[in-house]
Amino acid sequence: MVTLLNSGAYLINGTEIIPDSAEATAAIKSKTGKDITKEQAAENTIAYGILKEHNTSDSMDKLRIRFDKLTSHDITFVGIIQTARASGLEKFPMPYVLTNCHNSLCAVGGTINEDDHMYGLTCAKKYGGVYVPPHQAVIHQFAREMLAGGGKMILGSDSHTRYGALGTMAMGEGGPELVKQLLNQTYDINMPGVVGVYLTGAPAKGVGPQDVALAIIGAVFGNGYVNNKVMEFVGPGVSSLSADFRIGIDVMTTETTCLSSIWRTDDEIKDFYDIHKRVEDYKELNPGEVAYYDGMITVDLSAVKPMIAMPFHPSNTYTIEEVNANLKDILHDVEQKALVSLGGAVDYSLQDKIVNGKLYVEQGIIAGCAGGGFENICAAADILKGASIGPDEFTLSVYPASTPVYMELVKNGSVANLLATGAIVKTAFCGPCFGAGDTPANNAFSIRHSTRNFPNREGSKLQSGQIASVALMDARSIAATAANKGFLTPATDMDVEINKYKYFFDKTIYDNRVFDSKGVADSNVEIKFGPNIKDWPAMGALPENLVLRVVSEIHDPVTTTDELIPSGETSSYRSNPLGLAEFALSRKDPAYVGLAKDIQKAEKARMNGESPADAHEDVKPVMDAVATVFADADYSNTGFGSTIFAVKPGDGSAREQAASCQKVLGGWANIANEYATKRYRSNLINWGMLPFLIEKGELPFKNLDYLFIPGIKKAIEEKVAEIKAYVVKDSKLNEFTLKLGEMTDEERQIILKGCLINYNRV
Repeated sequence: MVTLLNSGAYLINGTEIIPDSAEATAAIKSKTGKDITKEQAAENTIAYGILKEHNTSDSMDKLRIRFDKLTSHDITFVGIIQTARASGLEKFPMPYVLTNCHNSLCAVGGTINEDDHMYGLTCAKKYGGVYVPPHQAVIHQFAREMLAGGGKMILGSDSHTRYGALGTMAMGEGGPELVKQLLNQTYDINMPGVVGVYLTGAPAKGVGPQDVALAIIGAVFGNGYVNNKVMEFVGPGVSSLSADFRIGIDVMTTETTCLSSIWRTDDEIKDFYDIHKRVEDYKELNPGEVAYYDGMITVDLSAVKPMIAMPFHPSNTYTIEEVNANLKDILHDVEQKALVSLGGAVDYSLQDKIVNGKLYVEQGIIAGCAGGGFENICAAADILKGASIGPDEFTLSVYPASTPVYMELVKNGSVANLLATGAIVKTAFCGPCFGAGDTPANNAFSIRHSTRNFPNREGSKLQSGQIASVALMDARSIAATAANKGFLTPATDMDVEINKYKYFFDKTIYDNRVFDSKGVADSNVEIKFGPNIKDWPAMGALPENLVLRVVSEIHDPVTTTDELIPSGETSSYRSNPLGLAEFALSRKDPAYVGLAKDIQKAEKARMNGESPADAHEDVKPVMDAVATVFADADYSNTGFGSTIFAVKPGDGSAREQAASCQKVLGGWANIANEYATKRYRSNLINWGMLPFLIEKGELPFKNLDYLFIPGIKKAIEEKVAEIKAYVVKDSKLNEFTLKLGEMTDEERQIILKGCLINYNRV
């Protein structure tokens, strides 16, 4: 089904793989008649060509990328624009689309979310952007329909910014990276590795894009095979897939922790652009005659079976057939893994989901950028036609990804077929993906064609004793399960006809409702500020020395951004930095906020010209111990704040708030064995936080310990690779070593200034 090559590989004429070896050069020459080096072949990938076209530096090793377009949603765009405004923004220098697909529901008893929308509309007018009202389209569907273009690059403030199937290299990053683009700065990265994904065969009836995506994620997430690399989809199997099918695989590449994705394009993609009245945006993309890849994933599409990602990660994958055949064992395994993820905060068991030897689920959801596509919903409607989901616990909700998709589903009868079964069809909304819509009941099991199934995501509140289980599946098997009234069923077991429907895109809906400035800014427009929209608090520059208190210690194998800042109802406070910060780590470590604010009192006193020792009782004994070795360290040159330790933080969402909430609570650093994603590490740096690394093994400190880091400012300025730090305990200093990893000159300046706002502020 999915195999990984243990080396790099050459792809000859797009159809033949030659593993990298001492004999590879001779084999290539015998087939092509050419001598070609690995370095030359690496320049023949699709990814290399697009990155070269967008690189503004004189080096392809050190890229400085300018994107063609930007896109954000209403959880992120207020903070981004507020940051850019504080840094001198006058006009959006490129097309910037503000969608409203996350905070689309009203906040009970308040105007918070709609205030954010009015802020976005007035900013689109003032700075020359595009505003997509609530319920019109989810961010990525609008981008597919209206923004993508062959050979282009798009940057979005959502981790699932992936339009590679349409020939667009897209990346999801934290808000500060979009701020840089708005300020005519660049996205700076080393040239990423490129991994080929070679597709063969064609999917069986009943197998959908989520099945293929989960099979790939299960094979590569745990071993980091594509971590921070570009996945390039090639091979003859690509042509067996419709545009919608490719899009459905592509959007899920985020869950592999890759940097971005790109696909070879063909007439199927040209037809997509033609249907959307943008055929001029199509560009044929193929790797060169001989292309070198840093790894090669081979996927036999014909061997892929209906898949399920069990709680609590998209990589916890099985075939549905395996689950049904080994129910007790697999459910027990999930329960054991949950002991780590949930930390024993709730009693968690899935054994009651076994009913008459079958797995019973209480909810099905088909939604968003992954599940809400036209073909997925048409297939689900065909499978369910004439069936009933039943009057018991099981419910089914379907969210088309855009109003144009919804309209076409109405016209071809799919909506009527779904409604007749007892299912509910709703408007375009990302809520089910991040816990703001169709949240399951306590102890319920939900199957979803969406993007993630993290433990603290879909409505679970461990501190309140609430937990729900979410598994990821394809729309087709969700429909098959619904037809069997909630008993887990792969779509391949259903003897039904799944038709191919022609899609007709009607842009009239967007013409009538979407505000498009056409790039014209109107400086006379007054921005509307709701009472919950707040400016970022003042942040100081990096001092010469730091005293950090460890205020949270997390030993989970991976810590997601949803655990650092929970999604769901907290989204209403995304435009209020201090208000949102109150929720930081609330579902993982409820003591964090209080402890961080406690030591922050010392730094606030220092910045106000007062004595840190008067503000916090621990400061004097810590500084007395420091003075025994570092006599020059005093209150004038030593800052105070907090840090957390996590084994591997930052998997998941691109939301900058996972870092900014720590910063506004006085955080100066994270300490980790490694960072799960480039985007989370970038978020830390852009908010002036030190992304420290420490070797795996027993930690030299524990939670609530004080750490002293002398000469940190000088170390950043002089690009020191290893930094000496000290645990301050029992009036003594115990030395240990921290590293910072590679940083660009600009990143170092951002750290020194204290954050990106300070770096850009005139």
